[in-house]
Amino acid sequence: MSASDRAGGPATSSAAGDAAGRDRGSEARAEQRRRPAALWDRIKFLLLLGALFTFVVAADVSGNPLMTWGDAFRIQARSSWWILALLGLEVVHQIHIFLGERSAAYYLFWTDRVFGRAERRLLRLNDWNRYRVSRALKIVTALALVLFVYARVVDQSLFEATVGMPAAVWGAIPYVLQLVLFLGLMVGQFVAIFWFLSKGGVEVYFPEDIKTRFSDVWGQDHVVGRVRENVFYLERPEEIEDRGGYVPGGILLWGPPGTGKTLIAEAVAGETGKPYVFVDPGAFSAMFIGVGILKVKSLFRRLRKLSLRYGGVIVFFDEADTLGNRGQLATGFGGKLGGAARAFSRGGGSAGGRHAISSVPGAFDAFGMPAGQAPLDACNGFSYLDSFAQAQIARERAQRENLVMGGMGGGGNFDGTLQALLTEMSGLKKPRGFLNRVVRRTLGMRPKPPPKYRILVMMATNMPQSLDEALLRPGRIDRIYKVGYPSKEGRIRTFEGYLAKVRHELTSDQIERLAIMSPEATGATIKDTVNEALVQAIKDGREVITWQDMLRARVVKEYGLADDHEHIARERHSIALHEACHAVVAYRTQRGRVIDLATIERRGGVGGFVAHVAIEERMFMWKSEIEIQVMVSLASLVGERMFFDGDNTVGVGGDLRSATLLVSGNISSAAMGDTLASRLSMIENQMGSASIDADRPFGEQVEAKLRELYERTEAVLAANRREVLSLTHALETYKTISGEDVEAILEGTAGPTIDGSRYTEPGFMTEMERYHSWAVQVHRGMYQQDVPRLPGLGQAAAREAIAAPWSRPEDASTAD
Repeated sequence: MSASDRAGGPATSSAAGDAAGRDRGSEARAEQRRRPAALWDRIKFLLLLGALFTFVVAADVSGNPLMTWGDAFRIQARSSWWILALLGLEVVHQIHIFLGERSAAYYLFWTDRVFGRAERRLLRLNDWNRYRVSRALKIVTALALVLFVYARVVDQSLFEATVGMPAAVWGAIPYVLQLVLFLGLMVGQFVAIFWFLSKGGVEVYFPEDIKTRFSDVWGQDHVVGRVRENVFYLERPEEIEDRGGYVPGGILLWGPPGTGKTLIAEAVAGETGKPYVFVDPGAFSAMFIGVGILKVKSLFRRLRKLSLRYGGVIVFFDEADTLGNRGQLATGFGGKLGGAARAFSRGGGSAGGRHAISSVPGAFDAFGMPAGQAPLDACNGFSYLDSFAQAQIARERAQRENLVMGGMGGGGNFDGTLQALLTEMSGLKKPRGFLNRVVRRTLGMRPKPPPKYRILVMMATNMPQSLDEALLRPGRIDRIYKVGYPSKEGRIRTFEGYLAKVRHELTSDQIERLAIMSPEATGATIKDTVNEALVQAIKDGREVITWQDMLRARVVKEYGLADDHEHIARERHSIALHEACHAVVAYRTQRGRVIDLATIERRGGVGGFVAHVAIEERMFMWKSEIEIQVMVSLASLVGERMFFDGDNTVGVGGDLRSATLLVSGNISSAAMGDTLASRLSMIENQMGSASIDADRPFGEQVEAKLRELYERTEAVLAANRREVLSLTHALETYKTISGEDVEAILEGTAGPTIDGSRYTEPGFMTEMERYHSWAVQVHRGMYQQDVPRLPGLGQAAAREAIAAPWSRPEDASTAD
C-alpha cells in the first residue's frame, strides 16, 4: 500500500464518519420536532368557536326580522369580540403547532424554556391538588359557557343573565319536580319489583333463638375440634391480629348428606352467642337477571350491620354448589361415582339402595342395567361386595359405556350472582356513610377507614368439585373440612344420644353391635332409625324400644319394605339356594366384613340378596381380597350348576358381570393376571402413537382368571354342602334372617331368633337331601305326587308350603 493510500485511507474514513454523524444528528433533531397533529385536532376548536359565533349572529337575526346577516355580523363583532379573539388565538395556536412540526429549535424553545418552566412549577403541587384545580377550572368554564348561551337566548347582557338565572331556575322548579316525579314513578315500579324479588331466602336467628352447642354434635369430634379454633379467633381476634396475622373468615364443610354440616354451623353460632344467618340454597335463583346480585348486596349490608351491633355474625350457605361455577361445568369423575358406590354399599341393592342409585345420571343397578330397569326376581349382584369393589365396578361400567358420572357443576346462577358474592367476600370494603364518603372528600378530608367486620362465612356442600376455584381461595374460604361418615365410636355416641331421648332396653353391647352393623350411618340416618324403632314399638302397643324393634327399623330404613309377592315353590327354593351360596362363600373366605342380612323377600325388582357390612375401616385392598370378592360373585353360578346338575338361572347375569369387571379391571391396573403391564397405560400409549404388546391377549387372561376362581369357589361350596342346604332351608322357612342367625346356622349354634344347632342333628341332611332331590326333579319336569317332608316343618305345613298347582302334571302349563 502506498503512502498516499495510507494517508487517504484515514481521511476517507473520517469523512464518512462525519457524514454518518451528521445524519444521526439530523435524525435526532428530527425526532425532537413536534409530532404532526391529526386534521381533527387542528380544526376542532376552530369549528367550535366558529359555530358559537354563528349561533350568536343567528340569534340576532332570528329575533329581529329587519336585521340582516351583515348587520348582525358587524354588531356581534363589536359586542362578542372575545369570541373572535379566541378564534384568532386558536389560529395563532395552530400556526405555533405547525412551526413546531417543522422546526426542532422552535419546538424545543417553547417546550423546555417557556412551557417547561411553568409545568415544572405546577409539578411542585401533588397530584390530588392539581386534579382539584383542574376540576374547578372545568366547572367554571362550563358554567360560563352555559351563562353565555342563556344570555343570548333571553337577549340580556352576561351580567344581567348571571343575576337573573337563579330566579329563572327557581321558577322552573315546579316543572322540574313534575318531570322528576314522573320519572320516579316509572323507575319506582321497577325498583319496587326488584326490591320485592330480592327479599326472601335469608333467615336471621338471634343469639337467644339458638340452643345448639358443640356438645350436641355427635360423631364429628375431629371436625368440631378444628372449628373451635375459628370460634376462638372470632371471639378474640386480637390474639392473631396483634401478631400480624388475620382472622380466618371462611369455612367450607363438605361431605355426604346428613353428616351434620348444618348442625355444626348452628353450634358455632350457639357457642359464640352471635347472630346466625341461614341462606336458603335457592335464595339466589330468580327469573330476572340482576336480582341475585341485589340479594347478595342486601345480604352483606345486613351482615355488616349485625356484625357491628353484636361484634360478629355467622352466615351459613347451605348447598353451596347451587351458587354455580363461572368456568366449565365440573366433571370430576369421583363425585357421583363415590356416591353411587356408597349407595350400593349402604342400600345393598335393595329398594332403598336402588332408589339412591337411580338418582345418579348414567348409573347402573346391581344387574349391570340402567337403574330402574332390573329384571324381576333377580339377585342383587352388588350387596355382598366390598365398597372398594363396588366403586371399581361402577367405574369400569362407566368407562366401558363412555359415560361421565362426575358432578355436573352446581347451580345455574350465571347472571353475576357468584361474581357479586366473590366481590363481597374479597375483603375490600368501602368507607361507611354518606357523610364519611362524600362530605369529607368534598371538604378535602380523608374518609375514615371502614371498621373490621367480624363475619364468619360458612358453607356446606356434598359436591365440592362443582364450586368455583375463586370461591375457595384463601381470603374467602380459609378452612376446608371434610365432614365424613362418623367412626365407630362416633356412631356409638350418636346411637346413645338419640336413644337417651326415648325409653329403651338396649344394652351397651347391643348399641355397639348397631354401630358395627351401620358403617356408613350418618347422624340423620341414625336419628331416623331410632324414630322408626319407636314407631314399631308403638304399633305393637309398647312404649319401650327393644332390640327386635331396632333390627326391624334397620331393615325397613336400610333395605326398604318387602312387598307381598310370594315366590312359587320352585323359584323359592332356587332363590334361597342362590343366596345361600353367596352367604356361605362370603362367610368362609371374607375377613373384615360380616353378613348383615339374608333374605329372599322381594323388594322392588330384587328377588333376594345377602347384605354385608364392614367391621374394619380400611383404605386399600389386596389382590387376594379382590379374588375373594370375585369368588363371592361367582358363588351363585357355581352353586346353581352344582346343585341343579349344570343348569343355572339368568339371575346370575349380574353376578357374572360384576366378577368379569372386577377381574378385567384389576388385570388392567393391578397386575392380577399373568402380565405386569398396565392396560390403561397401554391404551394411553396407543393413543399417543405408541404401543405395548402383552404376553397374552387380554381376553384370555380374564377368562383364565375367572376359570381359576370358579374352581376355587366350587371347592369351597363342595366342602360346605351341609351349610348351603341348611341356610337354604332357613331362608325358605323364615324368608329374612339377620346376620347373627346366619352365623348361628352355619356354625350350628343358637342365634338370637333361630337355633342353628338343629341343623346339625342326625338325619337332617338325609331329609334335606331328599327334599332337594325332589326339588331338582320338579325343576326337570319330573313331577311327583308324593311331597317329601321339609325338615323342621310338619307334614301338613310342608304340603301347604310346597305342593303348588304346578306339582300336578295337568297344571304344569299354567304354573308360571
